[in-house]
Amino acid sequence: MKQYDVLIIGAGLAGLYASLNFPKNLNVLVVCKDVPWECNTFYAQGGMVSTLDAKDIISHIDDTIKAGTYHNDKDAVEIMSNGSKFVTEDIISKGMEFDKNSDGSISYTQEAAHSAKRIIHAGGDATGRYMHHFLMSKNNHKLQRNTLVYDLLIRDGRCYGVKASVNYRPVTIFAKHVIIASGGIGSLYEYNTNSRTVSSDIHGICVEKGIELEDMEMMQFHPTVFVKSPYARKLLLTEALRGEGAFVVNSSGKRILFDYDDRGELASRDIVSRAIFNYKKENNDEVYLDFSMFDAKFFASRFPNITKTFASLGYNFPKDRVPISPAFHYAVGGIKSQLDGSVEGIESLYVIGEASRTGVHGANRLASNSLLEGLVFSKIVADLILSKEEKNIKIPYFDKDYSNILHKDNDKKYKHKLRKIMWEDVGIIRTKEGLLKAKNAIYDLKSRDIGRLLELRLNTATAIINSALWRKESLGTHYRES
Repeated sequence: MKQYDVLIIGAGLAGLYASLNFPKNLNVLVVCKDVPWECNTFYAQGGMVSTLDAKDIISHIDDTIKAGTYHNDKDAVEIMSNGSKFVTEDIISKGMEFDKNSDGSISYTQEAAHSAKRIIHAGGDATGRYMHHFLMSKNNHKLQRNTLVYDLLIRDGRCYGVKASVNYRPVTIFAKHVIIASGGIGSLYEYNTNSRTVSSDIHGICVEKGIELEDMEMMQFHPTVFVKSPYARKLLLTEALRGEGAFVVNSSGKRILFDYDDRGELASRDIVSRAIFNYKKENNDEVYLDFSMFDAKFFASRFPNITKTFASLGYNFPKDRVPISPAFHYAVGGIKSQLDGSVEGIESLYVIGEASRTGVHGANRLASNSLLEGLVFSKIVADLILSKEEKNIKIPYFDKDYSNILHKDNDKKYKHKLRKIMWEDVGIIRTKEGLLKAKNAIYDLKSRDIGRLLELRLNTATAIINSALWRKESLGTHYRES
């Protein structure tokens, strides 16, 4: 029987930084569904908050809570903001390189709803990719690909490991400590910016096990996404573009956002998303992101990834403007986490990164706080585990297995139906009628002959809908017309 000291589910930024904080002599296993770079970290463009000084920490806390519509856990926000300096210095000291100015100082930018330039970036607009590559290069522990977790082994208030499909074969993995770093729920939505592997399986297991999910109605939609592509993951146009001065315009070239908020392009994501969504609906007009004010050389240097990606689609940036739409981007709610990253009531189970609900983001995540949250709370969880006294735990027998029914014939068809339901009725603007319609449709799908993985997705979708029905008033990313 194979048993690890620590099992980390997910090889994005949160999982890899947790791994980095465990010594080489500890038996740690990091698992991911596919190849490790198929994760949301890899696709993160804008940057990471790095507070400037003690005064800026106070300002950052205030900005975060304002963006979160005062629904945040202030203690969690303070932990994150106060931890910013340490984690930034730590990864830089280990070799991570962020973009610099001509004088060698780190380059900072500003994004929507921030009151200062406090966001550092790498590779221009490829911060997540650079940070992920750096953390992969520093990983000293075993990393196992093609490992899909489909059950948590929980008995009498303790987690003993997982059941997983490894290279399509059922495997039981035991561990003294299990860290969930599996990301959000993006694949539930028809239009999303997430990695194809981010499909809410672990959230669905938590629903089944009675582990609390919190603030699941708080789902963030990114306002500026190119959705006219055939792939499930749509192309994100980073918040930093508007932070640097890009305009949101209609087909006539008129800026539209000041009609909705006096901050215009620098309003928070939920406001900008609803503004674009409503404008398109009310005016039957296209909305574009306009870069024509940029110098071509500066644009190519600051946003090389976007420049190259869209050039392959026939766009010449910054000369051309591009049609945009909101799309699902980030799960603000998630698996309820204690301030130390542990899951209440389940010994040896922890959750970090986008999978978690620490309370940091409140009802709406402030731009570029996600990478910071992932680093800070990963360090906290690693330190907590290392501080615990070693115990000999007798592992009980676990017999139930779903390995032979992970997928069934009609799952793909039902999955696409689910994604359409979530986009149309549990999306940017919600109504009681639409939420009840979605709930009934998902109840119907659950009654079909479906595989284990689709069942887990439906569990998570139901949790989102129930939370959205429970919160009758609009708050942050949760916007109800009725």
